[in-house]
Amino acid sequence: METGPMTRHVLKPIDIGGVTIRNRVVRTAHGTRLAYHSFEDLFEFHAPRARGGVGLTILELMSVHPSSPNSLKAWSDPQQEEYGRMIDRLKPLGMRLFQQLWHGGQHTRTEDGSPSWSASDTPSPFINAVPIAMTRAMIDEIVASFALAARKCERRGIDGVELHGCHGYLIQQFLSPNTNRRSDDYGGSFENRARLLVEILKAVRGEVSPGFPVGVRLGPDETAGGVSVDESRALVALLQDQRLVDFVNVSIGSYQNFDRILAGMYEPAGYELPRSVPVTRVATVATIVTGRIRTLEEADQIIRHGDADMVGMTRAHIADPHIVRKTMEGKAAQVRPCIGCNQGCLAGLFGPEIRVGCTVNPTAGRERTISEERVTIAKHPKRVLVVGGGPAGMEAARLAAIRGHKVVLAEARPRLGGAVNLAAAATSRAGIRDITAWQESELYRLGVEVRLSTYLEADEVLTEGAGTVIVATGSTPRLDGIQAMNPGERIEGAEQPHVLSSLDLMEGGVQAINGKSVLLADDIGHYEGIAVSEYLIDRGCRVTYVSRHISFAPLLETSAINEPMLRRLSSGGMEIHLRSRVISIGKDTAMIGPTYLPATSVQARRIEADFAVLISPNRGNSEIFHALVGHHPDIRIVGDALSPRFLPTAMQEGWLAGNAV
Repeated sequence: METGPMTRHVLKPIDIGGVTIRNRVVRTAHGTRLAYHSFEDLFEFHAPRARGGVGLTILELMSVHPSSPNSLKAWSDPQQEEYGRMIDRLKPLGMRLFQQLWHGGQHTRTEDGSPSWSASDTPSPFINAVPIAMTRAMIDEIVASFALAARKCERRGIDGVELHGCHGYLIQQFLSPNTNRRSDDYGGSFENRARLLVEILKAVRGEVSPGFPVGVRLGPDETAGGVSVDESRALVALLQDQRLVDFVNVSIGSYQNFDRILAGMYEPAGYELPRSVPVTRVATVATIVTGRIRTLEEADQIIRHGDADMVGMTRAHIADPHIVRKTMEGKAAQVRPCIGCNQGCLAGLFGPEIRVGCTVNPTAGRERTISEERVTIAKHPKRVLVVGGGPAGMEAARLAAIRGHKVVLAEARPRLGGAVNLAAAATSRAGIRDITAWQESELYRLGVEVRLSTYLEADEVLTEGAGTVIVATGSTPRLDGIQAMNPGERIEGAEQPHVLSSLDLMEGGVQAINGKSVLLADDIGHYEGIAVSEYLIDRGCRVTYVSRHISFAPLLETSAINEPMLRRLSSGGMEIHLRSRVISIGKDTAMIGPTYLPATSVQARRIEADFAVLISPNRGNSEIFHALVGHHPDIRIVGDALSPRFLPTAMQEGWLAGNAV
């Protein structure tokens, strides 16, 4: 293992309290909800990252009290037994383990379904309920619960604990004037609002051994009148003066602006630093920062500049558990990049499976059943032909090549990437191309024969003599004018030449659209509508957005993408019409109206529309697959060719198909 000149700082060991950590790379606490499934799932998620070389992992928030339940519960003795066994298995892998202790306050419901607890009766924007203003007895109970949880963690073998004091949870609800309206010793002045945190830290210190690291996660909540940078600095000084903390982990955001906590690809690497570094600079204890840091070189620069002692690379490690090891081995180019889409790591927690996932790493959160570490060399290597070079096809080819097969990938277009290339045409979506660029690099490294500008017919596929054929030919836009909510009322005029698909638009061949009025009809409600909106706004277009949905791009609400995009798009004056549909398209105007009223309704209105862009579910390009069925012994179909869906599914189906050959 080698330490290069651009990683020499981040790979140095560091001591926090009485604990030595092998390097400065941290996985900050992030929800997985895997404990809801099994602790074996949770162990298998963390173990590859430990083997991959990360220095410190702060395990996801552990609830200290039944008034704020979560997947990890300090107050559940049966669960604590399973938790302890997991820690015993993780410890020998070399990764230090801290545990984050948490109470969600107003943002969580109690175990018995009664109202949540908070500093005051300020309602939560998350659960739409009014909390109970905590009494002194409740406060004392929570203080004792944090202390007891810390003691349990130390006895279970945890190396240190972190109190969650930001992101709008209970401790910050006491710190913030926006949520703390109290007139007693816990409200009003800064010192009073900090009292709960100080009391918790003192109680924790009284329950754990000397030298056992205790820290806090804190930072500005990014709301008007809330916890500011200056108050965060003052809080660090206060806690240091009283010798209550061994480290400070600085982050930003709250439930009022959740996108600041986990910003997407529209933000640069280190986007939190302008708000967090002024806080870390006053600290004399160890400091941690985070904010879309994806490479060890970026982390090293932060440490080299004195901005922090350690750097969080949390989503980056979900995407690739072996960042540290690969970089130390001189294989940084092989690190699978996080694209900051939040569709697996964040949205997965609210999806049907209620577990962490990853768009670019289909095995994340599923390591117990599928894992790249467990991919084996095929006993009988064969020739594999992959038809289509989008993300699904490239992932299938990559896994088949790892398994030792001789792989040929044929792509009809002159470049690889498929629909991702179109998505990347939008300014804030350019980073999505990172994953397909990485896949392409890996294909060449693994010796895959890539044939570009190669359109294959069914008979040509048969002449290739491949033992397995994987069809990943993607999908094609449809401009039939049919809308999901009003399928029997086709859009009149949808066949005209100035009515475009997103493919027509994003390929860049419609220069005449610049500065024009454009009707954008989004029948899907996902990234495509956002990307097209931004593309048009950036070209000076006046956009009228029409959608059957009740909100803008609702399928991305759980990815924390909508509001930052709306802020960006609002500068272009985009007009949004929800629960609406397109009735007809004329030469330079269009008629739109509510989905729930007939086209003749008086609420229908005429808008300017020099062009119209229709976004509707594509049609899978499955013709070659059906032509080969019955004529080839092993043919499979993946991704949009099977059924048009989204990038996480394409990556997963490609991975599974390639691994199954």
